[in-house]
Amino acid sequence: MSSDRSSLAYRPCAGAVLINRAGLVFAGRRAGLPADDATAWQMPQGGIDAGEQPLDAALRELFEETSVHSVKLMAESAAWLSYDVPDSLASGRFQKKWRGQTQKWFAFRFLGPDSEIDILRPGGGAFTAEFDAWDWLPLTELPGRVVAFKRPIYEALVAEFAALAVPV
Repeated sequence: MSSDRSSLAYRPCAGAVLINRAGLVFAGRRAGLPADDATAWQMPQGGIDAGEQPLDAALRELFEETSVHSVKLMAESAAWLSYDVPDSLASGRFQKKWRGQTQKWFAFRFLGPDSEIDILRPGGGAFTAEFDAWDWLPLTELPGRVVAFKRPIYEALVAEFAALAVPV
């Protein structure tokens, strides 16, 4: 039995497009999903806390999910990008409080070594691991690696940030 969630608000979130010196983008495989799930990948993202600015939230989420702190801001998405969580997947707060997420995205250049990335014990173990694997991928590959309902967001990010995802 599904309920009409169309009148619910979107959860404000921030996301990080982390681009290395080779022009590739960080993608993490969401923990707890089957290893052969081709759409289990995503970029770091999460909720914006009360009183927190979107850029600060993006940096916090990036650190909490990857331990990465050696970055330089390159760009901010021109618009907030939103998606609805499908009724079949909505549970908890996405069933009663939020219809989906509205996200502000930031592109960062990764300035550190790959050894800075620690997805299994992010923040030295201070945070729960959200990813169980990671890779550097071409930005254009990411829409095909995420769940279908997030794909339009990733396609918009490819269009907006493609000129930044180049070797330096």
